[in-house]
Amino acid sequence: MGRIRTPIPVKLFFGMLSSDPSLFDACTEIIVQEFGPIDYQSDILPWSNTEYYREEMGPDIARKFIFIEPLHDPSILPDSKIFTNRLENRLAVQTGTVLRRRINLDPGYITEAKVILASAKDFAHRIYIGDGIYAEVTLRYSTIHRCFTTLDHTYPDYGTEAYRTLFNKARNRLRASLNRTSRK
Repeated sequence: MGRIRTPIPVKLFFGMLSSDPSLFDACTEIIVQEFGPIDYQSDILPWSNTEYYREEMGPDIARKFIFIEPLHDPSILPDSKIFTNRLENRLAVQTGTVLRRRINLDPGYITEAKVILASAKDFAHRIYIGDGIYAEVTLRYSTIHRCFTTLDHTYPDYGTEAYRTLFNKARNRLRASLNRTSRK
């Protein structure tokens, strides 16, 4: 029988999508107040893998990631998704009878072995984690290739070399925080 243990702390991150990049800074300030200072962040990246958000957010959608410095218990994931959903709604605009999001905020976390995303939508590869929130493994770490690799359901943007490189760097920062830099 396996022994029940306290989980190893994780590196929390937030992916942001918007056609108004000024919202990245505004949301970052609010997220930092709630979850702690930024350890690492991406540049503003183009986002053109799908038209999924175009009708809601408009053209020229960009992406930015922020990674939080203090490590967290992984059980924070449902609360972080509920927090970001409320923030999205607070920043949304009313267009006729429709509340239109101006930014999409996706929290997740990194462990040494995987990148996890939170979602309010169920699907075959997602596991319910409480409070109406589901989690999915989006990338897995390959000890053979020494980097994050994709799965069948990985979003196309997360599968790009640029994103995987970003998450590999964040993983290295996590390992340094855990004092595990000598192992794979």
